[in-house]
Parts: sequence; structure tokens; C-alpha cells
Amino acid sequence: MNLILDDRDQKFVLQELLHTEDLCRMPAWSDFSPDMFDMALKEAQRLSVEVIFPALVTGDREGCRLSDGQVFAPPSFRRCFDLYREGGWINMGVSQEAGGQGFPMVITMAAKEWFIHNFAFFCYPEPGQAAAHMIEVYGTEQQKRKYMDKMYAGIWGGTMALSEPSAGSDVGNTKTKAVRQADGSFRLQGNKIFITSGDHDLTENIVHPVLARIEGDPAGTRGISIFLVPKFLVNDDGTMGRRNDYTIGGIEHKMGLHASSTCVINFGDNGDCYAELLGEERQGMKIMFQMMNEARIAVGLQSVASASIAYLHALNYAKERLQGSSLLDMKNPEAPRVPIIQHADVRRMLMWMKAHVEGMRALLSYVSYCVDREQGMESEADREKYHGILEVLTPICKAYCSDMAFKVTELAIQTYGGYGYCAEYPVEQFMRDIKIASIYEGTNGIQGLDLVGRKLGLKKGTYFMSLLGEMNATITKYQSNAALKDLADDVRQAVDTLAETVMYFAESSKAGKFLIPVGNAYPFLMLMGKVVMAWFLLWEAGVSHEKLDEIAAGKGIHPADMQKLSLLAKENTDTAFYIGKVAAARYFIKHVLPEVDAAVKAIRSEDLSMIDIPEESF
Repeated sequence: MNLILDDRDQKFVLQELLHTEDLCRMPAWSDFSPDMFDMALKEAQRLSVEVIFPALVTGDREGCRLSDGQVFAPPSFRRCFDLYREGGWINMGVSQEAGGQGFPMVITMAAKEWFIHNFAFFCYPEPGQAAAHMIEVYGTEQQKRKYMDKMYAGIWGGTMALSEPSAGSDVGNTKTKAVRQADGSFRLQGNKIFITSGDHDLTENIVHPVLARIEGDPAGTRGISIFLVPKFLVNDDGTMGRRNDYTIGGIEHKMGLHASSTCVINFGDNGDCYAELLGEERQGMKIMFQMMNEARIAVGLQSVASASIAYLHALNYAKERLQGSSLLDMKNPEAPRVPIIQHADVRRMLMWMKAHVEGMRALLSYVSYCVDREQGMESEADREKYHGILEVLTPICKAYCSDMAFKVTELAIQTYGGYGYCAEYPVEQFMRDIKIASIYEGTNGIQGLDLVGRKLGLKKGTYFMSLLGEMNATITKYQSNAALKDLADDVRQAVDTLAETVMYFAESSKAGKFLIPVGNAYPFLMLMGKVVMAWFLLWEAGVSHEKLDEIAAGKGIHPADMQKLSLLAKENTDTAFYIGKVAAARYFIKHVLPEVDAAVKAIRSEDLSMIDIPEESF
């Protein structure tokens, strides 16, 4: 049994919710077909089940090692990496003009959902693709031929070198220095920490995009540039030259992701660390944010995949683990033991997990589809609309999904009971590995500030209004459905509350009470995440209800006769699936969405005790 992700749910989102076959009618993807999409996803599933998933636990136990200045990845990752590279998964979504396969973003992300559950492995091939994309957009033709082609091919790797001991989230405090040379190149001096896949033995070379300040440039973020620093210098004929002047200061010992080489790198100890400027001087933050935004969506996908694998393992365990008697037989000491999935509290936890996993998968697929819509739509207004929705939803993808994924893994452990806390079962690793997702690529607190302080106000709020328009269109459609009207009404109220809270923040800022939106930025992001999830789950319930009506009509069953439909579900997998989608939406909207009202009550209280309290009183 596949315990990685529900391929039926993935197909539902792609085909029945988003109708991704429509992409094949756009000029950008006219060479593709729905069959090609399906074939790619089936191959991704095969590689994941047979190769990538088995290396999840073994890689964690093997870990990385540093010897004589060289980092060695877990031995079990070698075969994974070679097959991943040979299969073309690294450049799947890269444009054909740049040597890639040119798949739409939504299909690329769906394929990579199969792999990213083993995020420690994913950290080796994928940062190279992201770094290569920066070079594709901002590099010279010489840099593209020199670095990009081999990075997209997976022959060379790449990283993202931002953080320093004194400059984590505070990037403007970067101390790494770039010294200009007569030939136009630079020499770097400084230290970077928390560098994912900073060194390993899976590729011939590694190219580091590094944030640094050119001597004499102003302080703060406006004075930062970005440089390409190869592990081995590259000669004019494409061959590799000498080892560059930097050393691996160590491998971070982390709570999770033991198989990912998170490195400390010391640049220019001997004053000869070669570097090339990428793009224009003092544009480092602009360039890096391209990679950062892509990384934040990738963190959302990592979160979905981690939540999915945790939920499916918990579900499988709950169906097999015999413990206690049925509630109806609890007074009978001779009653047979039953699977724990029959216990009410276990079902509560499983339903919470199911609703969040399915809602998050819809969200990440939709956001990926927005990228494709922005690229493929003919109308400039349509392209701008989907770009705006993407901007607003990116912090939700990163922060809400990562926090909810951690909660899913925690509930998975709870479902297992004491065994979940033991390394004998994999769920404890799922929890260890996903915790970092709320921290890196901009902490979730920073995501809240980004959402409230910047994203909501982009284009004078028109991006946010576009999102509200999409949500309200879905709600209006299903308010006319008698079976879903109560759910649609609840979501409508939540959307209205969301809009009113945004207006309240704007009014507070105008009145000089800017600490209200600042102090409540993260709670607001979580509030908005719940509303967005409710929207997607309502949408899914609407599509599923229509499918159930069709099934009922074909079987001569009244669509409201849930007793007969439930009996049919025992032998008809589609019926069972669609009933589950409606139930997940109902659970979330009735049990989770009401938390929005409590959050708004707290915000409107204007209580700032967390800011006003003296430091000495903590």
C-alpha cells in the first residue's frame, strides 16, 4: 500500500477541481497532453515508492559526515540522486529554451510532491535548480553557459548562502565582504551558516549564490549584492580548475533532517575566494527574493507532503491496531478488541488530519496553477490577477501550511500512542523533519508581517480583492445547493470577517495604532489560513457532491439517501472518496473555522499586553 500520498486525491485536485487539461490549449503547453501529465505522475510515483521513500529512514540513520574538508551525503542517497537526475526531474519545470522539459508548474509540483516527503534527499538536487533559475534570469550569457546548463542537468549542484552568525533574518547586517579585482571579478571574505547542501559528494561541483557587500557600498539591504562562488573554478573550456578558497567549518547537528548537510562555510581565509557578480551591483536582495519566493512555495509543498505521509501512516495504523472494545460493548469484558479507528477520539484526530492535508494540497496546487495562469493567459489583466493572488497566498502557503503540518505529525504520533514516540516507527522522524519548515525561508512570524505589512496593500489592495472575488464566486455557486448551503453560508461569514479585519487594520494604522496590525500579524495569518482552507474544502465538497449525485442517479438511489450511499461506499471506491471529501469539508467548516471568530475577538480587543509588558516581567 502507498503510504506517501493519496494519488486519488491528487488526481481529483488536478483533474476535477482545477481542470489542468485546459493548460494544453494554451500556446505555452500546446505540445503537452493530459496523458503526458498522467504518465509523468505515474513515473514519479514509481520512483518515489521504490527508491526515494525507502531511503527516508536509512538516510536519517546514516546521516552526513565531514572528513578532510569534504562532506559526504548518506550512502543510500547516491542511487536516489542518480535516478532522480537521469529521470530529468530536476529540470522538469525548466523552460525548453533553457534545456528543460517545460512542464507546467502545477504538474511539476504534483510530481515533486511524490519526492519531497524525503526532504533531506530533496535538499541535494533541488537547490541547484533554484540557483540555476536565478542565473537564467539575471546572469550573463557567459554565466549561463558556464554554470546554468550543468546545474539544470544535475551535474553540478547549488545552494542559497544568506545567513550569518549576526545576520539571520536581519539580512541587512550582512558582514561578508566583496573586494573588487582588476579583471572585474571579486574576492569574498566572510562566514555563512545554515547553508542547505553546502557541501556533498553527489555532484562534481557546487555553485553558491552568496550575499555580500562590495567594499564601500552603503549599510543595510540596499547595499547588498549577490555573487556566484563555485566550489571549483571553471576554466574557459568548461573544465574545472582549482578548488576555491573556502572551507567547510562544520555540519550543523540538527533536531531533524539528519541526512541533509547543513553547513557552515568560511569564505576567503587565504584572501583568494573567487566570486562573480550576478546581475547588477546592490541588487542582491531583489535577485535573492526570486529564489526566496520560490523556496517559500516549496516549503508549502514540503509541508503538504510531510502532513500527507504522517496522516496516511496514522490512518493505516489505526485500521490495524486492535485496542479496546467498541463503545457499544464497553461494559462487556468479553467483547472482542476492535481497531482503534472505531474509537471516537481517534476518528476526531484522523478527520482533523484528513481535512488539513486535503485542504493544503488544494491550496498548493492552486497556487502553482496561478503561476501557470500568469504565464499562459493572453490578457494582461488576467495575468496581473493571478500574479496578485499568488503574491497574497505565498505567505499562507509557507507559514500556515508548515505550522499545520507540524500539528498533523504531532497528531500522527498521538494516534500511534507510545509506539509513535519510539524510533521503531517512522512518525517521530516526520515530526523532527518538518519542524524546520516554520523557521527557514523567513520565519512564520516574518511571513505574518509580510502579509499584513506588504502583501495585503499591494496595488492598493486590488490583489487581495481579486482573491476575495474568487472565494466569493465559489461561495455563491454552492449557496444554491441545499445540501451545502449551511457550509457556504458559514464560509461567506468567515470571508466577510476576513475582509472586515483587513479594513480594521487599515483604520488602526491611519489612527496611529500601527502596533495593532503588527502585534497581531501572525494571528491574522493563521486566521486567514483557516478561511482560505475553508474556501478550498467547500469547493472540493461542491465538486464531490455533484459527482455523488451522478453516482446516485446511475444506481437509482436518491442523492439525499446517505444510508444507501454509505452502503454503496463499501464496494465503490469513488463513492467512498466523494463522501469523504464532503465530510472533511463539513468537519473543518463546523469545527475549525469557528476559531476565526475567537481570533478576531482577540484582535479587536486592542490588547497589547505582549508589547506593553516590561522585559523584566517576563
